[in-house]
Amino acid sequence: MAAGSQVQRQSGVALWRQIADRIRASIANGEYDETGRVPPEIVLATQFGVNRHTVRSALAALAQEGIVRAVQGLGTIIERKERLNFPISRRTRFIEGLGAQARETEGLLLESGAEPASEDLAQRLRLAEGAPLIRLETLRKADGRPVSRATAWFPASRFAGIDEAYRNSGSITAALDALGLPDYLRVTTEITASHADRFDMEDLGLSAGAVLLVTRSLNADTKGTHIQDAVSRFPADRVQFTIEN
Repeated sequence: MAAGSQVQRQSGVALWRQIADRIRASIANGEYDETGRVPPEIVLATQFGVNRHTVRSALAALAQEGIVRAVQGLGTIIERKERLNFPISRRTRFIEGLGAQARETEGLLLESGAEPASEDLAQRLRLAEGAPLIRLETLRKADGRPVSRATAWFPASRFAGIDEAYRNSGSITAALDALGLPDYLRVTTEITASHADRFDMEDLGLSAGAVLLVTRSLNADTKGTHIQDAVSRFPADRVQFTIEN
């Protein structure tokens, strides 16, 4: 395992969390494909320089996420390692991007509200600071499994009713089309990583310490007017990105 070095004891991150992150990454990278199982607890404890109780805590967190399962007589088997491939391109669309990888997709509106544009949002959307925005909190699923939680902002003067349009369609693309915008383009996408917070854990079905891929995306209409700013959070063990020209 590439992550075989001992964990950092004064990093501010719990030992079990560091171990869970490394095991999760090794599963995703196919390092256990030959056996289909995670190494025994005693092997992992020696590898990471911790006691078996710490390893058990890490495996329990991964089991809660549905990544591994303890089977008596067999050890800890890998339940799933496949990731959905999500392309990021000039026309990034959630449903079209998943294509045949998922039989069913679903978009849920968790919350919506009105708020004034902060200095940052005003700059990104090219609006006056304090201009009215509509904020959507959404959850997207593929074959019943949560794959992203997003916060998106739209100029209220142009997209009044987008919350209800999204609630009815489960799709940002369809909601924008219903409001008179049939096409839009990706301007920028920034990708970072972080650990899941309590809201992400609850909505995405993750355990403490789970790693997220976080995108900050900006979309514009075909005339170049900025129409949407969004922050989306994807479980790193469920989704990977492909950047397309």
